Amino acid sequence: MTHHSPRLFSIDAEITRIGKGLLARTLPKGDWTHEAHLAACTWIVRDCPEINPEHDLREIISRYNESVGGVNSDTEGYHETITQVFIAAVRYHLSERPGEERLCACVNALLVSDRGRRDWPLRFYTKERLFSVEARRGFVAPDLG
Repeated sequence: MTHHSPRLFSIDAEITRIGKGLLARTLPKGDWTHEAHLAACTWIVRDCPEINPEHDLREIISRYNESVGGVNSDTEGYHETITQVFIAAVRYHLSERPGEERLCACVNALLVSDRGRRDWPLRFYTKERLFSVEARRGFVAPDLG
């Protein structure tokens, strides 16, 4: 598995900007990085009780992708299984940090952890299963553990 050093956040406002930009579909496409995905997910899970991430992120991310000229197809755009795996990672991470007040400290700790790695889902899925059309379109159970 390839390791990339994550880009960390220095202030909570940057994470809030990403989350609000995702919801409003105003976030510049170049700002929608792996780190931004996890930051927005953490912000939504932690600070937006009106949003049910397991259900609502499909539409939120799909509409955002389309708003910046992207598509949601069998080969690109929204990926249901990866989204669900990282929502679970965020929820688990937050459960280990009860009372963490600084959002950027919480997100940065996730980003430098194993669960924050881009390739973390491949610990549970073969590439063939994870990157299948079935996994992109709907949640599929892990085939490795």
